[in-house]
Amino acid sequence: MNDAVGNPLEASSSAMVDPFGRTITYLRVSVTDRCDLRCFYCMSEDMTFLPKADLLSLDELDRLCTTFVTKGVKKLRLTGGEPLVRRNVLSLVRSLSRHLVSGALEELTLTTNGMQLAKHASELADCGVRRINVSLDTLDPKRFSTITRWGEIQKVLDGIRAARTAGLAVKINVVALKNQNEDELPSLIRWAHGQGMQLTLIEVMPMGAIDISRVDQYLPLSLVRARLAEQFSMTDTPETTGGPARYVSIAETGGKLGFITPMTHNFCESCNRVRVTCTGTLHACLGQEDAVDLRRPLRASHNDELLSAAIDRAVRLKPKGHDFIIDRRAQQASVSRHMSVTGG
Repeated sequence: MNDAVGNPLEASSSAMVDPFGRTITYLRVSVTDRCDLRCFYCMSEDMTFLPKADLLSLDELDRLCTTFVTKGVKKLRLTGGEPLVRRNVLSLVRSLSRHLVSGALEELTLTTNGMQLAKHASELADCGVRRINVSLDTLDPKRFSTITRWGEIQKVLDGIRAARTAGLAVKINVVALKNQNEDELPSLIRWAHGQGMQLTLIEVMPMGAIDISRVDQYLPLSLVRARLAEQFSMTDTPETTGGPARYVSIAETGGKLGFITPMTHNFCESCNRVRVTCTGTLHACLGQEDAVDLRRPLRASHNDELLSAAIDRAVRLKPKGHDFIIDRRAQQASVSRHMSVTGG
């Protein structure tokens, strides 16, 4: 047994188990709320971002993540906003990679929009990152510019190419958008599978105020799956990557397709995740307004006892499920904070 795993009894006693018996082994950490795109389903075009002084430093993020690892987290995902726009973020990735070397952490990964990926792919691989998620909702340059408001799709495609050249497995995340990209979903699947990449479809989530109604964007994946079944032979598979996606294999492409369905079929019963914002606020549920401040105990002491106790308190408060709803009668988002603050 690897010495880094420690005494089994100690690991058991420190395990984070919520009131419903779910063991927390997956942490998603936002390293910044800033992004170099303005995807219209995610944020307003004229966003006001948090003061940089409010963000945890990279050293604080390292210490926080390390505390979670000692408490049983096995998978760590860095998110944003866009994580690769955070200055010197690769130094954090490299530091956290020591937990991969020790065996305490099984996977270190991140979700990115791909705009900065070409510059960083090789170093990410060198730090022990083995796979990444890239958000890409269309392959049409004009449509991409419309959805992201000012993105350049070629930068993303170059980033994906650089990542694969560096040996990183790439999974494409696609938000299904009514009247925007629904006609393109079959070709996106064929493209991704033809490149040897998995693809996951995601429903729009009602997080944060944006410029238009999400009712006009929401496309149920139950409907999408029924339409795809007219073109593809899909077989359910028990495969999991530790997240909320449910997967099918597609006979015609030989690839895997994931569905993340917070609206039509929530995935709460098996939720093993918590999220920490770039300001050190822990949210035990993406779709609830619950919040436990970790920044204060983190900064109050040089040891991690107060921080560990705050984490335990948050896990004990983890709800059974989220309250997401999209309804024309509802004028406000189900959750007031934007996804860019929480981390995807």
